[in-house]
Amino acid sequence: MNHVQQRSNVVYRSPAVDELFDSESTRPASRPPLAARMRPRTLEDVAGQQHIIGPGKLLRRAIEADRLGSIILYGPPGCGKTSLAEVIALTTRRYFERTSGVLANVAILRGLLESAQQRKRLRGQETILFIDEIHRFNKAQQDVLLPFVEEGAVTLIGATTHNPFFFINSPLTSRSQIFQLEPLAESDIVALLRRALVHPDGLGDRRIEAEEEALAHLARACEGDARRALNALEIAALTTAPDAGGVVRITRAVTEDSIQKKAVVYDHDEDGHYDTISAFIKSVRGSDPNAALYWLAKMLYAGEDPRFIARRLVILASEDIGNADPMGLQLTVAAMEAVDFVGMPEARIILAQATTYLACAPKSNASYMGIEAALSDIKEGRVLPVPRHLRDASHKKAAETFGHTGYKYAHDFEGHVVDQEYVPTSKVYYEPTEEGYEKRIRERLARWAELRRSSSTRSTEN
Repeated sequence: MNHVQQRSNVVYRSPAVDELFDSESTRPASRPPLAARMRPRTLEDVAGQQHIIGPGKLLRRAIEADRLGSIILYGPPGCGKTSLAEVIALTTRRYFERTSGVLANVAILRGLLESAQQRKRLRGQETILFIDEIHRFNKAQQDVLLPFVEEGAVTLIGATTHNPFFFINSPLTSRSQIFQLEPLAESDIVALLRRALVHPDGLGDRRIEAEEEALAHLARACEGDARRALNALEIAALTTAPDAGGVVRITRAVTEDSIQKKAVVYDHDEDGHYDTISAFIKSVRGSDPNAALYWLAKMLYAGEDPRFIARRLVILASEDIGNADPMGLQLTVAAMEAVDFVGMPEARIILAQATTYLACAPKSNASYMGIEAALSDIKEGRVLPVPRHLRDASHKKAAETFGHTGYKYAHDFEGHVVDQEYVPTSKVYYEPTEEGYEKRIRERLARWAELRRSSSTRSTEN
């Protein structure tokens, strides 16, 4: 069978077959999904991840030499964690067992581990134990693995979409090498889709022509998830009627319909949530309204609670803008109330206004740094006493008895400031910046300092 790839005129054809496309050629219901059928068999087939399996890289050398120790593969869905584990199984000479953090309990886990231990003792054969979604094991389940990993009864390959330093016990991570996989590049996914169209295990037994723009759309829409892209391609191929010549033509419109709404990687209590809100806050702090709006849109699209976003903006208004633009806090508090009152979808407009205002406002963390420094001094040092003249003097007899006298009323002095001790330390906690309104505050503080010096000089002369 011949197949033709025409990139210049944006048409990609799978191998032609002698028979016309008919209902008998459809995939049997028992046939695995395209993504499963197209799993790589060798390291050369693995898409992307050249930073860890490229020529000369540590993981590749360990796999090829069959010297692999326990590892944890960490990355987003569809980036190839399971595929890489299965390639390792095919490449090495070890026995391969697999289970999942969703399905296995302690009893199942112990059974697999004890079998591996016995296999090594009786036959001298080592075992690779692949645990998908290992982050779903609780502490007790993870602890069961420790002695078997430590003594070398099994070589553990754990796969997780969650940061292993947060979700996997430190004794287990310390006994494993952690490799972070990245979302696949669009070019890698397009190459996988082309391969699936011609591969005998893929869609190579059908007459299919796919526009390059259709494949490019799938690669963009799946956000680095090869599984989503391949399964969407299969849906497009199986649900599109052939033309009069028996050819299934996959266009951009067909792929848009097959992939539907993008499933944004955003778990509300996991990595996607924390990474995205972090990017959002840092973009506002970094005065980039365009980036801030993008991350805001991602959170809203994924169904984030708009009140959570509003609360974070209120905090940011004080932490990162402060007195450089006091209106920032007022606006965000108003936005928080408005979001709660209006609700979605219109709340997105209110959040966008607050976001862009803060992103474009002058920045200062002087108030934030000041309170942190003061709290640190109180926590780590001696708590300073309140000066006698500042203590409560509302009860005249008590004030006279305990010496709570000598307070100077600021409004009685020029500029409404007077030179007197307000705290028994000369440490400066608040240092206004030259940004926005804080520049005026800085100038005012300097003028007050001069007035205090003048007041002190006059008192000395008198």
